[in-house]
Amino acid sequence: MRFKVNRKELWSVLLMLILAVPTIVGSLNYQLGSLARMGPGYFPLILGCVLAFLALLLLFSPEPVESLLDEIVEEDTLSLKEQVITWVTIVASVIAFIVIGKYGGLIPATFVMCTLAAFADKRNSFMTNIIIGAVLTAVAVGLFRYGLQIQFPLFTWG
Repeated sequence: MRFKVNRKELWSVLLMLILAVPTIVGSLNYQLGSLARMGPGYFPLILGCVLAFLALLLLFSPEPVESLLDEIVEEDTLSLKEQVITWVTIVASVIAFIVIGKYGGLIPATFVMCTLAAFADKRNSFMTNIIIGAVLTAVAVGLFRYGLQIQFPLFTWG
């Protein structure tokens, strides 16, 4: 199997590396700790390394997979207007999470963010988006509140 540079993904890879490298370098300013007792720099270091690894996987892809991806991309190509709407929807969902998280808590913020982000995929129905929001909210609450014990209130009023 031959590997070659995937030029179509070059901008995506560059953006991922622009995010990954400063994350890795910045995490080294904090205590790393160990897997059993993670320090504040451990998670950003692992996250940055995984992001850089995924970027390199995108950059150097084998030929057979790339030709398969080309066929899939040709079927799902969006117009410029659809791409802009998708980007605006995703960015709006993140901004909604920030605002609602501050004034409403983790549960409403996560539900609104996930449901709104699911609307970016035009193939999803309204009910599918609601189910995605509900399931991901349950996972987020279980993981962040009870698993990692992060002090983010589930509900706040005002």
